[in-house]
Amino acid sequence: MGEDVETLKRRLPLLEYLRQHHWTGHPAGRSEFVGLCPLHEETRPSFYVNTRKNVFYCHGCGQGGDVIRFVQLSRRLSFRQSLAHLDPQTIPAVDASAALESAAVFYQQQLDHYPEALSYLNRRGVHDPTLIRELDTGYAPGGSLRRHLTAQGYSFDLLRQSGLLNVNGSDAFYQRIVFPLRQGEQIVNLYGRSIGAAFAHRFMPGAKGGLYAWEKVRHCSEVILVEGLFDYAVLRQAGFHNVTCSLGTHLNTDQFHQLCEGPRTVYLTFDVDANQSGQLAAEQLAHRLDAKGIDARRVLLPEGHDPNSFFVQGGDAPQFQSFVEAAQP
Repeated sequence: MGEDVETLKRRLPLLEYLRQHHWTGHPAGRSEFVGLCPLHEETRPSFYVNTRKNVFYCHGCGQGGDVIRFVQLSRRLSFRQSLAHLDPQTIPAVDASAALESAAVFYQQQLDHYPEALSYLNRRGVHDPTLIRELDTGYAPGGSLRRHLTAQGYSFDLLRQSGLLNVNGSDAFYQRIVFPLRQGEQIVNLYGRSIGAAFAHRFMPGAKGGLYAWEKVRHCSEVILVEGLFDYAVLRQAGFHNVTCSLGTHLNTDQFHQLCEGPRTVYLTFDVDANQSGQLAAEQLAHRLDAKGIDARRVLLPEGHDPNSFFVQGGDAPQFQSFVEAAQP
């Protein structure tokens, strides 16, 4: 990273950055400028910028350093956050993940304060408080995330590049139930499900990661694969612990490889749609898995149902188990 930082400092000279942010300096000898210090209140200029060395020093407050150090002090950011402020392309992945983690925690804290969010979960058949907490379920009311995260020191550019803010600088998630998607211990994306009239599904930019909660089931000899997170939640709530979710019918490369890690039976439990799209996707995936030596079976729910709607409309665990046992190769 050292070479990247030095390149950044050469490309963004300190004096140029200060002038862009309305600092006025007057020549004070060869390669030096002096002006009022932007870091503290003063009436006599004591802030010096050396353009040859590309550094500053204030004789009043004793602070000094390069452009990155100035951003750290003036905006109260970490070193990595300062890099992100100066050039979003230098944002390390750990910073984007940290922003997603902080957003997820904030959304979790909001959930209990919005009855409409809890009511939506209840309508979708998800009512077990322990499971809701285990899944780190949250709620994005909209309009408050930006203020919260910038107060924690996250830069506007980082939040926008991570997708948490839209191009207008507003919260990307508005009136959505939120589930964090993890790769190991690290959040790689957030999934938001609208509780209103907006388009139902929304992800942050970037990959959705592997199969949901794969670490819990990777050693199971039988795995139930569902499309959506509400399908996953109601099955877990009903006592099925060998469940994972692909977040759609089309698996990415990592998800497919996860299912093929070892010998197992995979029960494909996709939506039984009137247009046959869920069944067709399950059939195609079954053929791909069979070619890899994985025993793939298609679970056929009553027409028009997915696991979520089946349980919401009165289905129970023994009935669902009977569909699993009758699954077709």
